[in-house]
Amino acid sequence: MPDTAPPDVPTPAIDVPTPATDTPADTPADVHARGFVRVRGARENNLRAVDVDVPRDSIVAFTGVSGSGKSSLAFGTIFAEAQRRFFESVAPYARRLIAQGGAPRVDEITGLPPAVALQQRRGAPSSRSTVGTLTTLSNSMRMLYSRAGSYPAGADRLESDSFSPNTVAGACPRCHGLGIAHEVTEASAVHDPGLSIRDGAITAWPGAWQGKNLRDVTSVLGYDIDRPWRDLPQADRDWLLYTDEQPVVEVTPQRDRVAKPYKGRFWSARAFVMHTLADSQSETQRTKVLQYVESGPCSLCGGSGLTRAALAVTFAGRTIAELNALPIAELGDVLRPTATLTSASAAVSNASSGEVTEVAVRIAADLLARTTVLDDLGLGYLSLGRATPTLSPGEMQRLRIATQLRSGLFGVVYVLDEPSAGLHPADAESLVEVLERLRASGNSVFVVEHDMSIVRRADWVVDVGPGAGSQGGAVLYSGPVAGLAGVADSVTRRFLDPSADGRARGGAPVRREPTATLELRGVTRHNLDGVDVDLPLGVLTAVTGVSGSGKSTLVGGVLAETATSHERVDRVVQVDQKPIGRSPRSNLATYTGLFDAVRQAFAATDEARARGYGAGRFSFNVTGGRCEVCQGEGFVSVELLFLPGSYSPCPECHGARYNAETLEVTWHDATVADVLAMTVDEAATFLAEVTSASRALETLRQVGLGYLRLGQPATELSGGEAQRIKLATELQRARSGHTLYLLDEPTTGLHPADVELLVTQLQLLVDAGNTVVVVEHHMGVVAASDHVIDLGPGGGDAGGRVLAVGTPEQVAGAAGSRTAPYLAAALPA
Repeated sequence: MPDTAPPDVPTPAIDVPTPATDTPADTPADVHARGFVRVRGARENNLRAVDVDVPRDSIVAFTGVSGSGKSSLAFGTIFAEAQRRFFESVAPYARRLIAQGGAPRVDEITGLPPAVALQQRRGAPSSRSTVGTLTTLSNSMRMLYSRAGSYPAGADRLESDSFSPNTVAGACPRCHGLGIAHEVTEASAVHDPGLSIRDGAITAWPGAWQGKNLRDVTSVLGYDIDRPWRDLPQADRDWLLYTDEQPVVEVTPQRDRVAKPYKGRFWSARAFVMHTLADSQSETQRTKVLQYVESGPCSLCGGSGLTRAALAVTFAGRTIAELNALPIAELGDVLRPTATLTSASAAVSNASSGEVTEVAVRIAADLLARTTVLDDLGLGYLSLGRATPTLSPGEMQRLRIATQLRSGLFGVVYVLDEPSAGLHPADAESLVEVLERLRASGNSVFVVEHDMSIVRRADWVVDVGPGAGSQGGAVLYSGPVAGLAGVADSVTRRFLDPSADGRARGGAPVRREPTATLELRGVTRHNLDGVDVDLPLGVLTAVTGVSGSGKSTLVGGVLAETATSHERVDRVVQVDQKPIGRSPRSNLATYTGLFDAVRQAFAATDEARARGYGAGRFSFNVTGGRCEVCQGEGFVSVELLFLPGSYSPCPECHGARYNAETLEVTWHDATVADVLAMTVDEAATFLAEVTSASRALETLRQVGLGYLRLGQPATELSGGEAQRIKLATELQRARSGHTLYLLDEPTTGLHPADVELLVTQLQLLVDAGNTVVVVEHHMGVVAASDHVIDLGPGGGDAGGRVLAVGTPEQVAGAAGSRTAPYLAAALPA
């Protein structure tokens, strides 16, 4: 029997209204007719034996302050259990080939369909990974050119692999498909033409014995190694630098009269450099020889990475490289004439072109439909050739959403992590429409979300809290969105009112006046073309605009590089979302430096002094105090035959990271491992008397990170959390005045209540005489700024212009700005 009964209403952990079982008038009438995913006894992370029922075939928003436990419920429990069940159905041997996590801590989950997680992850490190390969649109593009392209007269038709720079058939022979060629030139290989070969004129040759050997070989070959390089005949210089010949001659070492002759092989400068780059196992050697090459777009393929044969094929008069470089929105315009041809209009292919065949129409129509979805998600400014390492986590997630829309799956639970991240408010409406299309296709959509405009459009809301960390972990409400307004303990409820979207309290704010102006003239980079910008100093400035309009290029690129030359700027601090560390050994305690004070406090105890333990004894990164079984990791890898490897707590220290002797030393009845297990909020009280640690902890709390554990590995932190840790680190050591702080979307991953805390800290930085510039989509932050620079009007080639500047009130009235109406709604009435 299908699970279609209304949910059982468990006794809530906190006294909150229970959702009614009758369907409210403003809720889709069939919500209760749908099945429910029933969770019982969820205890993952900070969840407190949570019981909750979540409707299937609905859009369900999981809300709550940062660290409340909403991700632990949606991802750590519901998705993790669906994944575990799938893996159980896979043959044991095959499971070894699949990365999988452990079983979630939950008593029971019923009514759970298969699940797909679409989380925020940064672009893959490979430079060969692009928007086209990630979305698989490149496959269709290659097929379009192979089957429907216009070929030169007499040319053979190419297979689809020939249009990929990542295959042997398609890769340019000079740059091997990378589009970037490393060329050895005379200027790069010979740094001082006044020197002779004996004195080291050919800088690109190796040093030590190898270099002496090449000089001896060159002499035996009849070249003058004592004549200044510039005086050698050009033909001789070209041969020595570029020849592929490798003659072997007999060399008698002149430096040692008793040495026996040997056979020496000649290598030209280019041959030696290219051999080192291609075959050397030493990163140091490869880095060294790169100084002897000039890198730039490959002259053979024009930077496309493709063969000339592939580039000779066109569609709509353009090569595949040209179409891959177009913004997706423009690519759709190119495909549309072919995609909309009727069957009667499609002709039989001739020898050179298949552009108007039935095959061309079908492939073009499929491509158009898929690119339209990307455009609807606000990604029309991207190109198929855009490398994924340059994409933000939010862009990566929306690309995956678009791919799933075309997958045709039915009856699946999609679990999404803040799909609105990095999205301008103008694009949020399109995002909701895409989520509704997933639901209409017979799927469930569970979103962990802080954007209230998305939450208001959901069918159901699960609010977790009331606070973060140990103060959270309870489901305060699970039901139709309108019902959350009556839950007194919910921090989220007051933001559900559209008038609360950043609307300032207490009347119109007082805008600061700038102390000076930093002038940028003729800025040209990416899609910024000759832009003039005046940046006021001594105020809080928000840079706004749709995704791809040029905000990050202006702030994180141009401004970060040029601001230090301004006499009124002493220091530039760029607070980005890059990880604070790439290994589990890095954490917020070590990054902020507060752990140094903790270790010194333990080293100062009577017991530590009696044993001769210094501060180093209390580090889990060095030999001495750490557990040597796990080497301070706290866990060990367990390899199982026919089963996937997994991690488990260290059998020696049980996850404490330290050896037993170190843990015998306590400070206020707590071990150093106990301190690392504390949250920032807990440690702030415990370490109140340790001044330097207390200051760092207080700043972490002020930016909304009180829920994080001190020892939480950096690899578990989101980009937004990493950015706020960096900001807190700066706040605790902030000097008075003349520092320029540059932040890129600092509200990412923040609940609206936490945004208010963040804005307070940014205002304090400005009050101290500093300048703060934020790239931001959150209209509450923009409304609280002193100055706004709005870019646009669109993304990519349609952006890159300054549309409006001034106070938030002035920009809110700017004609032609997509930001203006949303900013106007966020300002005081």
